[in-house]
Amino acid sequence: MKISIRTAAVSLAFFLTQCAAVKSDKADLVITHVNVIDVITGTVQPDQNVVVSNGLIQRIESAEKAPQRATQRLDGTGKYLMPGLWDMHVHFRGGDTLTEANKNLLPLYMAHGITTVRDAGGDLTPAVYAWREQINAGKLAGPRIFTSGPKIDGPGGTWPGSLAVETPAQVTVALDSLQKLRVDYVKIYESKISGEAFLNVITEAEKRGLKTTGHMPYTVTLREASERGLDASEHLYYVFKGCSSREDSLTAAVKQSLLTPKPLGLFAVLPTIYKTYDPTVAAAMFKTLAERKTAVVPTLFIQKTLAEITEQDHARDTMLAYIDPRIQATYMGRYNNAKRQPKETVAFGKKLSAKFMSMIPEMQAAGVTILAGSDSGPFNSFVYPGASLQGELELLVRAGLTPAQALRTATINGATFMGVADQSGSIGAGKYADLLLLAQNPLADINNIKKLDAVVSRGKVYSAQDLSESVKKIKRK
Repeated sequence: MKISIRTAAVSLAFFLTQCAAVKSDKADLVITHVNVIDVITGTVQPDQNVVVSNGLIQRIESAEKAPQRATQRLDGTGKYLMPGLWDMHVHFRGGDTLTEANKNLLPLYMAHGITTVRDAGGDLTPAVYAWREQINAGKLAGPRIFTSGPKIDGPGGTWPGSLAVETPAQVTVALDSLQKLRVDYVKIYESKISGEAFLNVITEAEKRGLKTTGHMPYTVTLREASERGLDASEHLYYVFKGCSSREDSLTAAVKQSLLTPKPLGLFAVLPTIYKTYDPTVAAAMFKTLAERKTAVVPTLFIQKTLAEITEQDHARDTMLAYIDPRIQATYMGRYNNAKRQPKETVAFGKKLSAKFMSMIPEMQAAGVTILAGSDSGPFNSFVYPGASLQGELELLVRAGLTPAQALRTATINGATFMGVADQSGSIGAGKYADLLLLAQNPLADINNIKKLDAVVSRGKVYSAQDLSESVKKIKRK
């Protein structure tokens, strides 16, 4: 069984806080007369009191009972309480010169109801660990952070800070270093890694009980990776390839091209995959992912944003005012590349977005675990922290999920994937008090996640005004 390296420590902290809680008959916080959303069943428990102490939910009981004595009371009459949102794919990166700019993104997550993020690799690992320590100690307001630390790639990989692996010995050294860092999972990137090294990383990480996710090189099949134990595929490009009736021959062609001066890349192969997409093959692929428990992080929002990037006037985006100019500068790379693309390429990008959307309900029906992730961070143009995760949930519903199913992708599914569903991801006694108080029911309309009355993080209440003030501090004049 795979567990996070931090699980034992977290469990000890959980036990100690529970012990502390029983020493006092006065709670820290009571949310009264609130409608509690059960994201697992997609139902609502009306008119409940939720009691919180030491950052944990102590109990949930009918509001007919006399409310618990508490230091702070929050009136939830007519409102809805749900778990805080999880963004399962974000990035903190850009080197030392962007450290502070990345740190200033943390309030944006909180202001949009995101109380947990999964950092999918970058080059700011020491800073990310420092922020996490400060957040956990209550010295810095921000979401809980799970991190992969540096990515694993091949020699000369795209992203700075990546660990280069080619031989089995190098795989061992890389995983040793990540375990020393006590990362929460291993992120593999495909820019330069060989198919053999990619699969070896999965196999060796599996032996160590480490979770693996990543971008899959087109020199291997997703079935191979899933059978080796890949825990999640980031984005839909790699699942898409597994839905082609010619996946094997395309894989062979990509391998052969590596021996030539012009190797085939992902984007060169996508049009052929699109033409050879086979619903029967896709159904079999989704069944394999479900059976092997390989989750998928679709990142529909960034796909749509980049496909339409030259058609939107992003200079008018209200969120730009909260993004450091140095991060804004990183946005221009993808934008300038898009401006140079032929019209046919732009049109294909839109077709691909629509195709990806059509895959979502089929994966859901097949039992594939879907994880909501935005891919926000430096270099990912106009994909703003917080707002983009809300956009991702809107697209998941537009693709065919119910609001309840979409909410699960950003709550309990993330917690389950990270091995902490007993502590987070839903509302229950003994779980972390990371909560959203909403003015209206998100099960009726997914856009109601934007109607935040308050965010509770580690039991501390941040009112809508508090959240507004926190982002005003990072707003450019």
